[in-house]
Amino acid sequence: MAELFSPKKRITTWRRIWLALAEAQHELGLEITENQVRQLRDALEDIDFEAAAAHEKKLRHDVMAHVHTYGEAAPDALGIIHLGATSQDIVCNADLLLFNEALELIARKIALVIDQLGTFAERYRTLPTLGFTHYQPAQPTTVGRRATMWAQDFTIALKDVEQRIDAMRLRGMRGATGTQASFLGLFDGDGAKVDQLERKIAEKLGWNPERCWDVSGQTYPRMVDAQILSALSLTATAIHKTCNDIRLLANLRELQEPIETSQIGSSAMAYKRNPMRCERATGLSRFVISLWQNGVDTAATQWLERTLDDSSNRRMSLPESFLALDNALDIMGNVTDGIVVNEAIVTANLARELPFMATEDLMLAAARAGADRQEAHEVIRTISREVAAELAEGSMQNDLLERLAGDPLFAEVELSAFEDASRFVGRAPEQVDAFIHEVVHPIRAKYRASFPQKAELSV
Repeated sequence: MAELFSPKKRITTWRRIWLALAEAQHELGLEITENQVRQLRDALEDIDFEAAAAHEKKLRHDVMAHVHTYGEAAPDALGIIHLGATSQDIVCNADLLLFNEALELIARKIALVIDQLGTFAERYRTLPTLGFTHYQPAQPTTVGRRATMWAQDFTIALKDVEQRIDAMRLRGMRGATGTQASFLGLFDGDGAKVDQLERKIAEKLGWNPERCWDVSGQTYPRMVDAQILSALSLTATAIHKTCNDIRLLANLRELQEPIETSQIGSSAMAYKRNPMRCERATGLSRFVISLWQNGVDTAATQWLERTLDDSSNRRMSLPESFLALDNALDIMGNVTDGIVVNEAIVTANLARELPFMATEDLMLAAARAGADRQEAHEVIRTISREVAAELAEGSMQNDLLERLAGDPLFAEVELSAFEDASRFVGRAPEQVDAFIHEVVHPIRAKYRASFPQKAELSV
C-alpha cells in the first residue's frame, strides 16, 4: 500500500497516461512521430524528482513541473507531452487507477481475515461460553459462534469494497470543463476521433473503455471519493468492533491476542499482558472512520465544473485512509491468525453463571414433575438471590443446583442434566457450520490464490 501511494508510483502512472495519450494521438494521425513516442516509453520510469521539485518551485504547478521533467528525459517529445489535455485528465485518471489497485489489496486482506476467523470458528464451534447483552451475563453461545459474528461484519465490509471496485470508472479524456473541446479542436471537429482517442487510451492503460464516466466536470465526481472513504470506513468499523470484543474478553482472561515470548506489556507492571495490537488497530480504525465525513463534505462543496479546495484535502484524506486501514488489516490478520483461547477460564466463567441461565428450564422441569409452577418460581427466585449475593461478596462457586437439590419441589428433577452447558447454546454449532459452508467457503474459493502474505508486525 505504501508503494501504491508513493511518489514513484504516482508519477509513473501520470507518465503512463501521457504515453498512452501520445500513442493514441499518433495512431489517429496527429503530427506525433514514432521517435517521440519511443523516447516517452524509454523514459517512463526515469524520474528526476529533484529536477521536478525545482520546476515546481518556479512554476507553482506540480503537473507542469513533471511535464517539463518528463520532457527533459525525452527531449524530442517535450513539445507534444500533454497535448490537448488539462491537468485532471492526468491526475484524476491516475488517482482512479491507483484507488482501484488499493481497493483490490484491501479486499484481499479482508478476505484473509474472514478465512482465518472461519478457521477459528470451526475449531471452537462447540465450546460453550457466556453470552453477553449490555455487557451483562446472558444466554450461552459458543466461542466459534461469536467469531462468526465478527466474520460476518467483515463479509459486509468486503461486499461494499467489491461494489466500489465493480463501480469504478475512469474520468476519461475530457479537457478543462469536461466538454472535450480541446480534443475536438485537435481533430478538426471530428467527434468520432475524440471518442476513439478516449477508448484507445483506456485500453492502453489496461482498462475497459466502457467503464468511463458518461460526463464529468474538470474532475470526476467527488462523490466517488466519498463512496471509497465510506467503504474503507465500514471495513474499519468491522475491525474496531472485533478488536473491542477481544479487548473485553482479554480482561476476562478468556481470549488473548498473540504475544511474543519476550514482549513487554508494561514498563512498570512487568506481569501485564496488554491487548496492544487490538488497541493499535482500534486507534487506526477510528481515524479511518472519521474521514468518511470529510469525503461527503468535500463532494458537497464542489462548485459548478470544479473548485480547487478539494485538492489539498484529498491528497491527505484518501491516501492516509488507505494506509491506516491497510495497517489495521495487517494487525487484524496477525491477531486472527493466533488468537489464544483459555478454555479453562471460559468454562469457569460460564459455570459461575450457568445455573442462573437454567432457571426457566428448571422451573418448567419441576412443573412437569408435578410441582406448582408458582411455588417453584418463588423457590428459585429466593435461592438465586442468595447465591447471587454470595457471588457478589467473592464466592467463586455457584451452588444453586446443589441448594435446589435439597428442596422437595425439585426432588423429581434430574438436576445433573442442567450442568451440561451445551444444552443451552441452542443451534450455535449448526449455525457455525452453515456460515462456514455458505459464506466463508465461497470467499475462500474466490480469494485463496491471491491472499496476501501474512504481515510481520515490527511493533
